[in-house]
Amino acid sequence: MVDHSTVHRWALKLLPVLEKAFRRCKRAVGKSWRTDETYIRVRGGWKSVSRRRKDWRHDRFLLRAHRDKVAARRYFEKAIAQNGEPETVTIDKSGSNLAALQALNVERETPIRIRQKKYLNNVIEQDHRAIKCRTRPMLGFKSFRCARIILGGIGFMHMIVKGQMEDGGIALAPAQQFYSLAA
Repeated sequence: MVDHSTVHRWALKLLPVLEKAFRRCKRAVGKSWRTDETYIRVRGGWKSVSRRRKDWRHDRFLLRAHRDKVAARRYFEKAIAQNGEPETVTIDKSGSNLAALQALNVERETPIRIRQKKYLNNVIEQDHRAIKCRTRPMLGFKSFRCARIILGGIGFMHMIVKGQMEDGGIALAPAQQFYSLAA
């Protein structure tokens, strides 16, 4: 029998390793990004989780203490450095994301097209359910580091379930994809 705290310690050690292995096998995605935020509890306070999707696939998230222009700009700069430049970015009515993208556009030759439509981000809004269903029973996290690792693992497992791993045309089941990463 395994205690829940032992599973938690295993998750904190193994999830970053598995996520790194998954990133090497992840399918390539396109130039249209959708971004949105949700909130989770860390040490009794609410923290912002920004999530980005490219072409209907969850790609990255960023856990941040404050939802401001500086954090949003750092988030977009890191995303552009890792994945290349987007053609369009769809955001909600978030002022911090809009200000960060406008500041980035000032420095660029070809500006990023910013779309702010009411229902365009409904797909990513529904994706928050995967996070909320897992974190609500936890009643929050005790540390920022733990929250970042566990949320990364939840996103990682959600990507495997959605079949986003490059498997060479073999069409592996999600469980087989997971075990192939662990091997």
